[in-house]
Amino acid sequence: MISFLLCLALLILGYFTYGKVVDNVFGPDDRETPAVRINDGVDYVVMPQWKLFLVQLLNIAGLGPIFGALQGALWGPAVFLWITFGTIFAGGVHDYFSGMLSERNEGASISEICGIYLGGGMKNLMRVFSVVLLVMVGTVFAVGPAGLIVTLFKNSGFTGLIASTEVWLWIILAYYFVATFLSIDKIIGKIYPVFGICLIVMAVGVGIGVFLNPDYVIPELWTNFYNMEPTGKPIWSFMFITVACGAISGFHATQSPLMARCMKSERQGHLVFYGAMVCEGVIALIWAAAGCSIYEVTNGLNTGLKAVLANGQSAAIYDVCSKTMGGVGVALAMLGVIACPITSGDTAFRSARLTLADWFKLDQESCRKRLLLCVPLLLVGAFVGHLDYDVVWRYFSWTNQTLAMIVLWAASMYLFQQKKNYWITAVPATFMSAVSATYFVLGDECLGQLLNTKDAAGATVYNTAIAYPAGVLFAALLLAVFLFATRRQAVRK
Repeated sequence: MISFLLCLALLILGYFTYGKVVDNVFGPDDRETPAVRINDGVDYVVMPQWKLFLVQLLNIAGLGPIFGALQGALWGPAVFLWITFGTIFAGGVHDYFSGMLSERNEGASISEICGIYLGGGMKNLMRVFSVVLLVMVGTVFAVGPAGLIVTLFKNSGFTGLIASTEVWLWIILAYYFVATFLSIDKIIGKIYPVFGICLIVMAVGVGIGVFLNPDYVIPELWTNFYNMEPTGKPIWSFMFITVACGAISGFHATQSPLMARCMKSERQGHLVFYGAMVCEGVIALIWAAAGCSIYEVTNGLNTGLKAVLANGQSAAIYDVCSKTMGGVGVALAMLGVIACPITSGDTAFRSARLTLADWFKLDQESCRKRLLLCVPLLLVGAFVGHLDYDVVWRYFSWTNQTLAMIVLWAASMYLFQQKKNYWITAVPATFMSAVSATYFVLGDECLGQLLNTKDAAGATVYNTAIAYPAGVLFAALLLAVFLFATRRQAVRK
């Protein structure tokens, strides 16, 4: 429990210290923001700071800091370190710069930002990459809640259309259309703060439940600093990919421009972007602690947690909430596992619309032009929603962290051009390059299906002898390319 409390204290301290360092390096000032200068009443709308913070939190969170953290807990309390230091030195930095660079560039989507600082080729790649990723995220965050709602109705004895996944999928997609089409302050600005508060309350309730139950003991880092994952998946880089939203997530970079278009002052960025990520890190830390403390450990491995997670994300979250908070927890869990993914899904489609609008230079003040993008996007989402859920989701983790890597390199180039300390972004960019490359070699959905083998018992033997050096070499190569590009730019000037 001491190591958990230390990590919690470091996260909070990190917001006030390193978060302020990052803010000072960027240098927010009193220039007129896009929300004030453009203010189209649709996407560029001034919102109060407290609402910006809560909407940003829910935009970037969903079930990410909950289920990702529970999965990360399979590796044991070592996950505390990644959540803590990943949030402070990588995730918070990533979210801050993705938001503030958008704010400095008329609220541009992240694909346009990458193009400005990394060139036209990267812009076109990121345009396609971002839209595909956002449609996948929006769709799976519709299919999952639809399935859970149907399960709840069937368990209550209901049948017919009300217990049909197809019906609820279309209902959720219809809501997505409305939320994507209307002004950001009409639905998102009104209901998101409520669900954001629910997300925080649920985490606090789980934390209190763990602390008050004498049967739940949060393990210490210094006595359990080893790989506790039952199937033997390596900590590097599986844990770093799995936790994602609880430490750093490229998906956040697609969401930050939404709030960049609604800020009254640049000085709000520290709380809205870095602060929301720290809050998400705290939520993830609590859920990871619950995963490490509630379930049975067999021969030093988290077998109990593994068994619960095998039942699916909704069942796992339900189980944790019921064990820590009883009936109130069950109600919060149902609200969380239904509302949280839906509220990330609708902003995913909204971000996809804005990315396409920036791409094709379509003004979004006109209802007709918004319909021109909303209708095809939701039709594609409906099609993808009928594909195999596992196939759609399989590649998300890797692409998500690869997107984060690219955004950090773009921020590094911006800081170099501004003659500022680019190492605060170049170091985490290099680190995430190594993470992404290593996982690409090890992951079963990537090269792992060719390079990994099976032992006599049928367990996977991961080819770390190739993957680890490949990850390091790839990261070193990207760092060398970055330094060469900066040196060439300096010579030209």
